[in-house]
Amino acid sequence: METAKILVADDDKEIAGAIEKLLKMEGYEVIKAYNGMEALDALVSNQVQLIILDIMMPKLDGLSTMMKIRDSKNIPIILLSAKSEDSDKILGLSMGADDYVTKPFNPQELLARVKSQLRRYLQLGDKDSNNSANKIVIGGICMDVEKVELTVDGEPVKLTAKEFKILEFLMRNAGCVFSAEQIYERVWQETAYSVENTVMVHIRRIREKIEINPKEPKYLKVVWGIGYKIEKI
Repeated sequence: METAKILVADDDKEIAGAIEKLLKMEGYEVIKAYNGMEALDALVSNQVQLIILDIMMPKLDGLSTMMKIRDSKNIPIILLSAKSEDSDKILGLSMGADDYVTKPFNPQELLARVKSQLRRYLQLGDKDSNNSANKIVIGGICMDVEKVELTVDGEPVKLTAKEFKILEFLMRNAGCVFSAEQIYERVWQETAYSVENTVMVHIRRIREKIEINPKEPKYLKVVWGIGYKIEKI
């Protein structure tokens, strides 16, 4: 098996160095970055299979960096943070992280999480990254992110740019429920304020386009009082 390449982004050089040493002992190849901009630059010239990303970094923080990465890549991302509150974990995971580790961390626990994410990612056949990172299939819905194309049961469906982004976000996180505010902040990349109606209108239009019977949706469900989700099928 080809050696996995891991990007470690942390402005604390001692922590980055310690993680690098830990991973290299397990045979992984490691690339280091000390802020979000360096992390994005590293991804341009390197094909990596996993990213360990500190949240608090200069120039571009970890969450903003992750959102930019998620616009085009589905590489597993493990967030590192000194904050241990559940709200911080939920925010990080809802914005696209695959896992969340609180500092100070147990090296063996971090290593176990790295191995778990890599195993899942590589077993899904995403070694080539160009395929499954850009194609999402749930039931009869097939989304080609790179070509910005959507088919439902083999029939092409036209979505607006915002509708496509909303559906992509929900499909990448199938089974997870997101509030209107979370969807708005992820897709519009603005602070959410009284956005329920805006998101609801977009959800209704998406449902009319992808569901056989929009009144009894198979895919795009409302979880009353909480938000919306794409059903895992």
